[in-house]
Amino acid sequence: MRKSDKSIHNISVASIKRSTIEPYNFKWTKFYESNTDFQYSGIKIQLTHNELIICSTVIDSENYSILTTQKLITNEKGNKSIGDLNGSKLKQYGDFKGLHEESNTFGIIQLANNTELKYFIETGKASMIMIYGIRTLIRTQNMTDKNIENVTRIWKRQNEK
Repeated sequence: MRKSDKSIHNISVASIKRSTIEPYNFKWTKFYESNTDFQYSGIKIQLTHNELIICSTVIDSENYSILTTQKLITNEKGNKSIGDLNGSKLKQYGDFKGLHEESNTFGIIQLANNTELKYFIETGKASMIMIYGIRTLIRTQNMTDKNIENVTRIWKRQNEK
């Protein structure tokens, strides 16, 4: 059974907030409470009727990754790749801590058809946004809407304390 985009969005944003240190004012990486918060006019993405943007790392109009409730879009040097995350697996996170002093790195997921899809990660504290956005979306595949709502409610309650 397909979960609602709203429930996937809610648990993903709650997970991001739970794992990311405030303030959330990172150079390239953001998460979105609603689609209207996505303010990159140079980037055109096609969303289905109920699809919601969860988070993104946007370096420039030629280099970005955008996670939605239905897909991951990565544009690297003008080469765009789009992958449906249903049935996908986490592969690696790259040097997300920035130990080699790089400002960004690539994470990799393995799609259901066994192809790999890279995505940009801003290193340091910002890395948690993309990592937890993708990780949570993949992990929710085996959860019901009710499970997702319960976990989201618990996390929100814990963050309010």
